Amino acid sequence: MAFATEVKDELAHLEVTGTCCRRAELAAIVKVDGTLHLVDGDYALEVACASAAEARRVVAGLHGLYGLKTEISQRRSLLTGSHSYLVSLEPQPKLMQALNDMGVIDDRSSIVYGILPRLVKRKCDAAAFLRGAFLAGGFVARPGANAHLELTTATDELAQDLSGLMARLDMEARLSRRRNLYAVYLKGNSQVARFLATVGAYKAVFAIEDGAVMKEMRANINRLVNCDTANVAKAVAAAAEQVEAIKRLRSEGRLETAPQALKEVADVRLEYPEATVAEIGEIMDPPLSKSAVYHRLRRLEKLARA
Repeated sequence: MAFATEVKDELAHLEVTGTCCRRAELAAIVKVDGTLHLVDGDYALEVACASAAEARRVVAGLHGLYGLKTEISQRRSLLTGSHSYLVSLEPQPKLMQALNDMGVIDDRSSIVYGILPRLVKRKCDAAAFLRGAFLAGGFVARPGANAHLELTTATDELAQDLSGLMARLDMEARLSRRRNLYAVYLKGNSQVARFLATVGAYKAVFAIEDGAVMKEMRANINRLVNCDTANVAKAVAAAAEQVEAIKRLRSEGRLETAPQALKEVADVRLEYPEATVAEIGEIMDPPLSKSAVYHRLRRLEKLARA
């Protein structure tokens, strides 16, 4: 299951008791996933839900808050094989009042494309609206990936107002347009985690934080490995240069005239071309420090260049 789907499933099973919060969440879902139709001059409503859990939450809200009659049907994608659900409401006496209460239409029965301030007066209502918007059109990257969360809407007005809600709750949202859709998005682990905590997806917050820790650990390990690899490469290259210098001195007959201390180190280096400077020091009799071996090898290279 995709991480975004897991988060939505967590939110769809979150218990919300406050009437205002339930209304704000339901209003967001209807605004993002809903479509209004005119039937003989009255509004009918369809809400397309990506999951059974979201559909049940929508139906429960419409029944519990407004006593509306709903029908639910299941659809299957021919491309992916996944199922979606359509909650349908035919024109009925209480529907217009419910649409107005949710801020979907105004007092003149005109469609409201943004968010009416009365729906999100309190911070908990603002958080509930964001939760509904995520349930309906949200995405969040899996833990450990580049942290990214977004809400997709069909109108610029709703996108702007969602960005304003996030700013009100100390989140730094950005906006972008993609063809006919608008995206309100957050970047960075702290911002994504703040959103998830705000809307009540606490399991997801822990997963994001664990993913960030694991990502940092992998990065540190990679840095150490890369550093070790670079050091080994340098040591191998230096050893090859030392062997070449010693062979040149020997072929020119100059190694025999070098000081005994240098000749002893040269013999060990030729016998153990892959040994480190420290290992050469341990092989010497008596043993030498790493610094002493290093300086003697440097003197041999200098002699070879002379």
